[in-house]
Amino acid sequence: MLRRLHPVQPDSFAFTAANLAWAQGQISKYPEGRQASAIIPLLWRAQEQEGWLSRKAIETVADMLGMAYIRALEVATFYFMFQLQPVGSVAHVQICGTTSCMICGAEELIAVCKEMIAKTPHTLSLDGKFSWEEVECLGACANAPMAQIGKDYYEDLTAEKLRDMIARFSKGEVPTPGPQNGRYAAEPLSGLTTLKDFESGRQQYNASAQRAVDLRDTVKRIDGTEVPILTPWLGKAAKTAAKVAVGAAVAAVAVAAVDAVTKPKRTAKKADAADGTEAVAKAPRATKKKTEGDA
Repeated sequence: MLRRLHPVQPDSFAFTAANLAWAQGQISKYPEGRQASAIIPLLWRAQEQEGWLSRKAIETVADMLGMAYIRALEVATFYFMFQLQPVGSVAHVQICGTTSCMICGAEELIAVCKEMIAKTPHTLSLDGKFSWEEVECLGACANAPMAQIGKDYYEDLTAEKLRDMIARFSKGEVPTPGPQNGRYAAEPLSGLTTLKDFESGRQQYNASAQRAVDLRDTVKRIDGTEVPILTPWLGKAAKTAAKVAVGAAVAAVAVAAVDAVTKPKRTAKKADAADGTEAVAKAPRATKKKTEGDA
């Protein structure tokens, strides 16, 4: 499938201050000359901030990594997770259409998207709030059919539930992600059959859904302030550099000590050569040749 940049492009792009600090932290993971290895996380953060990747965003990331624009463009156009056209200002709905979801009703979910958002995928709704697309397997087969809306999974959907969710998103509400039929995670509908001891003391929602509820960032554009920026490897790098510096200093001292011991011997040999010692040693050979000539 040929993927092109959108014909209408913004004039500029810039990371927020917090996202820029995060991006620089990602770049610092890699040794000098290998900064291009951070291309995917930086493109992804640009998309999380804006909702999609514009030409200016791709070029900004390329400049930060010292890459030719075409190389960054190759990455952005290769991976389908990168959106190359504007998405809904509220949410971009991704409907899983692979085998399990298809069997369990994905086509009904797609019909709702066509009805409430736009007739075709990657097209903004009339109010600009929503867009949608069908995607390959999202790995929640036990909870089919499902959709990824923003950053989170909404599972065990029906057409009626999806229609209600889109309406709630439109009003500014954020439905709780996770299973929408009352079950906790991916256990059988009748309840757990094993590992029942783990039912007590668990959080209200499963780990993924609970995290989304706590952060409240389900369809929020990421500006970098959501969670602390953690770069523990920078501390380790500083310690490593200090150790290397100490090691170099120790090695220099050792070399100097060896030179101090061996230099007098070398100097003595040079002095012997200068006062004619080697010339005396060669004298008998000269005498011998002269004697043989006389004979």
